[in-house]
Amino acid sequence: MVGAKEVLLAEPRGFCAGVDRAIEIVERALAKFGAPIYVRHEIVHNTFVVNDLKAKGAIFIEELDEVPPGATLIFSAHGVSKAVQQEAERRGFAIFDATCPLVTKVHVEVAKLAKEGYEFLMIGHKGHPEVEGTMGQLSEGIHLVEDEGDVAKVAPRQTEKLAVVTQTTLSVDDAAGIKAAIKARFPQVREPKQQDICYATQNRQDAVKILAPQVDLVIVVGSPTSSNSNRLRELADRLGTPAYMVDNALELKQEWFADAARVGLTAGASAPEVLVDEVIARIRQLGAVAVRKMDGIEETIKFPLPKGLKIDAATGLEIAVRKAPETGH
Repeated sequence: MVGAKEVLLAEPRGFCAGVDRAIEIVERALAKFGAPIYVRHEIVHNTFVVNDLKAKGAIFIEELDEVPPGATLIFSAHGVSKAVQQEAERRGFAIFDATCPLVTKVHVEVAKLAKEGYEFLMIGHKGHPEVEGTMGQLSEGIHLVEDEGDVAKVAPRQTEKLAVVTQTTLSVDDAAGIKAAIKARFPQVREPKQQDICYATQNRQDAVKILAPQVDLVIVVGSPTSSNSNRLRELADRLGTPAYMVDNALELKQEWFADAARVGLTAGASAPEVLVDEVIARIRQLGAVAVRKMDGIEETIKFPLPKGLKIDAATGLEIAVRKAPETGH
């Protein structure tokens, strides 16, 4: 049985700026206010990250009635609906918003165009928290389309003012196909000035497009709930390279590597590098003797923290004292 000889690492892979920021918000809130800190929904879709924060004192909830009065509450990186935001404010929680700024950009666009009388078609996956948060910016006039078939069935009340928005973690190619179907049916549809699919999702998919043809097998490190990680596995598969997604090194199966001399390895935007290192160590145990990093885009984006959690690098002191709940948006 021939096993892996070389591991080729995708670049970029793993954490994006929005995930980094969301995790840092929870950690800083824990450091400043002490445990417990309540987080609505998993802060990011990664089992290791969530369990690590639970061990530090974060409590993850889905319903606001699980949060005691006067508690500190953090909204996850996926964003929340207006109803959740307003209910949290009504209950008087101290709120920090860890919504990824690129998701907030979509929320702002929806609010702005809705005031101008627009209806929306949202390309996304039903039930995903980001989709629920974005569609929940409006009480009506936003319609979900999951595939090209949905485009034929959607029935907006008017078509003169129609705009399209997209879940930020979709397959770039899938979204392009759905968007083309929307434009064919609604030629006047308004598209965002910059595409909604985030830079990190795009970059990781572009890296897999370069990686997959060079290897016999692709391993994606990511949790089953992670949309962008699932898209990476699907993309490699579509390019003709067998691909598997694992939450951690324990999920690797020896038989996958039987005929794979060269293995490609990447990680979704919510998967920490420590998990990638563990996967590499396991593949080495299965026979790999070399690890090579692909050339790729270096991501330097960093998003600012909410007021009340910013620390001055020079003094180590908090920049602004939080006087009121921070609601973001």
